[in-house]
Amino acid sequence: MVCALVTWATYALVVSVRHRVRWRWAVYGSTMLLACLLHEFAVLALVAHGVTLVVSRVPRPVTRAWSAAAAGVVAGLLPLAVCSAGQSEQVSWIGGPVRLRYFLVVAVVGMACARAPLRGRGPVRLAALAVPILVLPGLLLLIASLVRPLFVDRYVLYSNIGIALLLGAWMDYFHRLRRWSRTAWIAVVAALAALVPSSLSLRTPQSRSNDATAVGATVRQEGRPGDGLLYLSCRQRILTAANPEDTRLLTDLALAQDPVSSNTLAGVELPAQDIAARMLEFERIVAVRAVGVHSPANPQEEAKTSTLRRHFHAYGTTHVNGARVTVYLRDHGPSAQPVPEPTARERAVG
Repeated sequence: MVCALVTWATYALVVSVRHRVRWRWAVYGSTMLLACLLHEFAVLALVAHGVTLVVSRVPRPVTRAWSAAAAGVVAGLLPLAVCSAGQSEQVSWIGGPVRLRYFLVVAVVGMACARAPLRGRGPVRLAALAVPILVLPGLLLLIASLVRPLFVDRYVLYSNIGIALLLGAWMDYFHRLRRWSRTAWIAVVAALAALVPSSLSLRTPQSRSNDATAVGATVRQEGRPGDGLLYLSCRQRILTAANPEDTRLLTDLALAQDPVSSNTLAGVELPAQDIAARMLEFERIVAVRAVGVHSPANPQEEAKTSTLRRHFHAYGTTHVNGARVTVYLRDHGPSAQPVPEPTARERAVG
């Protein structure tokens, strides 16, 4: 829906620049606002539209009309942006750019297509319209990710309308020539060949940044009834939330209040000293770590890692897509109880 709305808003922009009727700018602004309300990152398309007008050197009245519409979009989006800023933990799972390769491939193909002798009617040239919306939303999101990881390719899926415009322009160009040369066919096949593998890879389980089903199954396979369960960090609790049976026989050592009763994504954890004390009551602990995600620096996480380092040793680690599941055994002194015998799988992993 966001992609469709941004497409219609882009069309409304072109029509508004050409006809300069006030109600058309109202249509553009309302369509763009609706897209942003459905997904806030659609506002990056607004930036791309502004760049298009600057590159196209439209008259000043057009720039003023677009500025008024853009200001209305930002003003309408601002309350939602302020509200969602307090729920930023919903994107805390992003540890780095997700599926960046697909965005880069499409951007490179688009830039290559933009070098064609594209035909356009009216004050807005096709390349000036297609290239900014193809490149800028993803690029701006990547720049923002330097401060906090936010880039996921589907967040800027609407930028694909840029590559659609450019490929369509190529087809129109060859159609006007009334002949498809060998070079033309090679160009079309090369463009499709560059896009198809990335598109197909998005439809596989490996395209996800993690495989929650595999993580939960590994926890159930590696854990024993009565083992302790530890999440590093607490937000990784969502990796095993899909199937409660995977962790039913284990004890969540840090959990004070579950996600449902606390109205949170990952629950509320105990104070640091209580977590450390509970960990020392167990001989075996199954720890879940996400790969490529930085743990927050807080007393609870420090208590978990320091207690594991001082009183436990890693016995075996299983790697799954997006996470590591490690079994820790308690280090024993002269008066300690014996460690239970490992299973055959644990001996193999170890």
